[in-house]
Amino acid sequence: MLKKRIIPILLLKNKRLVKGKKFLNYRDTGDPASCIKIYNTQYPDELVFINIDDNRFKSNTLFNILKFASKQCFIPLTVGGGIDKISKIEKLLKSGADKIIINTINFKDKKFIYRSSKIFGSQCIVVGIDVRKIKNKYYIYSDLGKEKQNISIEDFIKFCEDNGAGEFFINSIDNDGTMNGYDLKLINHIEKLTKLPIITSGGAGNFKHIEDLFKKTKSSGAACGSIFHFADNNPIRISTYLKQRGIDQKKIK
Repeated sequence: MLKKRIIPILLLKNKRLVKGKKFLNYRDTGDPASCIKIYNTQYPDELVFINIDDNRFKSNTLFNILKFASKQCFIPLTVGGGIDKISKIEKLLKSGADKIIINTINFKDKKFIYRSSKIFGSQCIVVGIDVRKIKNKYYIYSDLGKEKQNISIEDFIKFCEDNGAGEFFINSIDNDGTMNGYDLKLINHIEKLTKLPIITSGGAGNFKHIEDLFKKTKSSGAACGSIFHFADNNPIRISTYLKQRGIDQKKIK
């Protein structure tokens, strides 16, 4: 079994960290450098950076943050947001990223996952999928939740896996920032479609939500934002809580 990972997620906008609700109404949550230093003392299993800046790659901000993080932290760094060229992946990896999340480009360039995985390896390529529930049916959205895609989740999961994806990052738009718990039904559905590791994002508000995710789904990663930004919590406390409830984060062979 894969190790159960606690993964802080950091949204970057205008050189600052932000957090919103349902992909809207973003609030400033602090300085990236200060936050990285703090997380380095709290032993998360991984850090995820999502670039939602309007300018995206028109500045070197993201690359500079990654370089700083790679020098401060000795944990895997995953980055996503607006990545649409092989050259960007290469530069991000050289700046300190270990894995890359690709999302919107997958609907515009059907060969991007394949080419990326062939060049950098499947272990490096994470496919981000933003999902919204409408009338009890799940739909995929791209472009920061603005564009509804016509392909079904079932078909898209198979397409990604067939083309070399190494992992999925599943984000529930409806649950994002609500702190009301993860969409377990969504993850239960997706885990039946793939054997690839799943990072789940959207909804963590307390330790019980993370416990439920790991006990009721096969998700190997719990991405968390608001639970760290708006409450006095940290990865060490969550890990202790999980261990006390029989969820050992050590990798099981």
